[in-house]
Amino acid sequence: MPETVYETREMLAEMNPLLGEDEFVFCATSDPALAARAQSSALGWFKEEEGMSLILERRAARALGFSADLPMRRIALMVNSALDGVGLTAAVSSTLAAAGIPCNMVAACRHDHVFVPSAVAERALAILAALQAGAS
Repeated sequence: MPETVYETREMLAEMNPLLGEDEFVFCATSDPALAARAQSSALGWFKEEEGMSLILERRAARALGFSADLPMRRIALMVNSALDGVGLTAAVSSTLAAAGIPCNMVAACRHDHVFVPSAVAERALAILAALQAGAS
């Protein structure tokens, strides 16, 4: 079996998805002053050519004047995923896509995080738990 397939199966078997309670929204602004104010409370941010993209708690987004129409919840994949690991993100996102669940994947140094619409978060968690069980 190729090493990358084993690494993927091992990461899936150990991912232990954990659904957080807080709701987040993805926001964007090209206003440097607003970006600076929002950055201090952001869970994450990324500077793009068009401006700053931010992940904010829903309350903070509203307070700053951002739209909060698509609230999302975060599922943290608790496996220590390597930045050079192959297949975890693809397996998770394609499994959710097959179930009709949109997701935004964010990779950090220690864990990957899956943001899904709040309305389907519990269902997404159950799907990921089944994916983990199938890889064990």
